[in-house]
Amino acid sequence: MKLITILTPCFNERDNIRPLHKAIDAVFEKLPQYRHEHIFIDNCSSDGTTDMLRQLAAEHQHVKVILNARNFGAVRSSYYGLLQCRGDAVIVIMADFQDPPELIPEYLAKWEQGFEVVLGVKTESAESALMYLVRSAYYKFLGRISDVQLVKQATGAGLYDQRVLEIFRNLDDPYPYARGLVSDTGCHYTTVAYRQPLRRRGITKNNFYTLYDVAMLGITNHTKVPLRLATILGFTFSAISMAVAIIYSVLKLMFWYQYPAGVAPLLIGIFAFGSVQLLFIGILGEYIGAIYTRVQKRPLVVERARINFESRGVVSAFGTSIGCVPDSQGSRSGS
Repeated sequence: MKLITILTPCFNERDNIRPLHKAIDAVFEKLPQYRHEHIFIDNCSSDGTTDMLRQLAAEHQHVKVILNARNFGAVRSSYYGLLQCRGDAVIVIMADFQDPPELIPEYLAKWEQGFEVVLGVKTESAESALMYLVRSAYYKFLGRISDVQLVKQATGAGLYDQRVLEIFRNLDDPYPYARGLVSDTGCHYTTVAYRQPLRRRGITKNNFYTLYDVAMLGITNHTKVPLRLATILGFTFSAISMAVAIIYSVLKLMFWYQYPAGVAPLLIGIFAFGSVQLLFIGILGEYIGAIYTRVQKRPLVVERARINFESRGVVSAFGTSIGCVPDSQGSRSGS
């Protein structure tokens, strides 16, 4: 029987953990041809989620838990958890129920047809119309400027074959854009469309900064167009400035007393050029920041504990083994 690993990244999702686990178990009761395990990776929650996960792991041997030493961010924690999964296929389901567990049979059916990756794509959403419009505009913009054809409206939830995860483990990427890696590595993928519901309990942990961070990650990892656009606009504005300067000089020489140069055009020009410079200095800074993150060579996540894992070593983000000590529940922990 093939082993299916369900991965659930979570942060302060105490009220959703047990209902999600129950819903996923109910799905697999109708899929007797598969074995399954459920791995939760907790990003140092502060609302009691950790205690809830320990209780759940004590009650169910197929529930495994990775506890992070601190909050490493959703991108790093989720990707790290993906690399730790050893099932024949791994299905990512978020803890907030916005990725419906009912899609699991459809993911598996597509996988059995030969697809290496099956991504959930939301064609509708119960979130605000404005937020959905902004997301759609971003994906459309990113799709136009990206070096590869990215999957629009993919949240990262879906199924990943173990062969794809082996490719990911060898990439040595400390801050990856997993949805982009699917296209970048040439994986044979398909999509499953669904309407994204509102989260069932609690409030979203995303804010403007986290959404901006993911958006810029997609841009800096998959296109150089903004950098080249800065160069093109620099030449364009230089040419315009030269033309305007020549026109003003000629008019001033021809109508010396009747044509004052004026202060307004100078102020407008200064503010316009200053704004463009700040914009592209910021874009350049994003690319430099991405380079800085890569050269630091820090691990994706430092673990505080593992529960119900049988391995004697903890697999780091880059495939190396680091030492462990027993956890208080008989599991193993590492750093």
